[in-house]
Amino acid sequence: MASKLLDRLRRTLFKEGEVVASEPIDVPEDSFPESSELDDTECLSERLGGTLCFDGESAMESEDPDTSPVDLSPGVSSLLTCQLQESWRSLSCTVPEKLVFEVTDASVVPESSSKYVLYTIHVIQSGMFDKTPAVITRRYTDFERLHSRLRRRHGDHMERVCFPRKRLRKNFVAETIAKRSRAFEQYLTHMHSLAELRRSPTFLEFFYLGDLQAGQMLMRVGRYQEALGPLLNGLRLQEKLGCEQQGKQQPHHQQGTHWLFTLLALVTCFQELEQLGEAQEHCDRALRDVAPSPEALQQHLFHPLLIPLLQTNVRLSWKISKDKRRWEVLLQEIQDSGADVGNQPSLKEYLMKENLVESEGNTKAKVKRDDTT
Repeated sequence: MASKLLDRLRRTLFKEGEVVASEPIDVPEDSFPESSELDDTECLSERLGGTLCFDGESAMESEDPDTSPVDLSPGVSSLLTCQLQESWRSLSCTVPEKLVFEVTDASVVPESSSKYVLYTIHVIQSGMFDKTPAVITRRYTDFERLHSRLRRRHGDHMERVCFPRKRLRKNFVAETIAKRSRAFEQYLTHMHSLAELRRSPTFLEFFYLGDLQAGQMLMRVGRYQEALGPLLNGLRLQEKLGCEQQGKQQPHHQQGTHWLFTLLALVTCFQELEQLGEAQEHCDRALRDVAPSPEALQQHLFHPLLIPLLQTNVRLSWKISKDKRRWEVLLQEIQDSGADVGNQPSLKEYLMKENLVESEGNTKAKVKRDDTT
């Protein structure tokens, strides 16, 4: 597809190896039988995602053996390549990375005198082989609660969104479960396609917050190995949903706090399990997100966890013989500015006390569930 797009542009700009005059070109519509494929930006992004390459001479090679290459001079060829590069960068900035939501399992789970269906959903990045798919398990009432909250907060975008209704009977037959599985896939895909909903804390926390809460509870009782599973899954979910970028732009926002909590929780778990390389890697990643600018440092405007993070990273780097000079210099600059670097809480103390709540209130509030779903 990339070679066909490039060839069409060549035909438009050049004729028999020479630049065509600036007058309009009268080209019959049937000369480009596939031109309709370019009308839809999202379709174009989906079809070309990950296939356009402008490295070296391979960028100008045709993948279609039936297409004769156009003889372009080096200067003109370079100009055309630059124009294509710029167009593709602009397109990539406007089209978000697409996620695929796939229900891979739906199990009927007994619960005291009732039962419910538990849906397992894989969250996968499209356009490439995703080595780290993230997984969530949700039941009907979880989706119903999400839908209700999105309607309250984003009513204009939710007016025409269909949601699978409850049924009085046959909720556990294979046909109903299959239909609901497809409906939930389409529902999440549609929510993620809308920019306002895709960035909504209500939508984002539906995916990852339960994992962070589970990891924190396990850490509080010293079960660090078990805590790694939900914490790593929560990290992958946040990465796919774009929470990392939100955390960098707004470190004190709810999503920024959750993102940093995840990294620090992994640092602590790996430390307790004597996996120091992994601990230092996540510590270094957190520092890159919260490191202040020189101007902010002069005004003492930096993250309250910056000092304990620096101290932890320096110790970990020393233990695994990794270069730590950059962070030692920053820590010394903070100390020279008059900040107290000796009376700081440990990262573990912060993690145990942090109250992980949803944006709409305390997650400990119980939600009534319908036993017929």
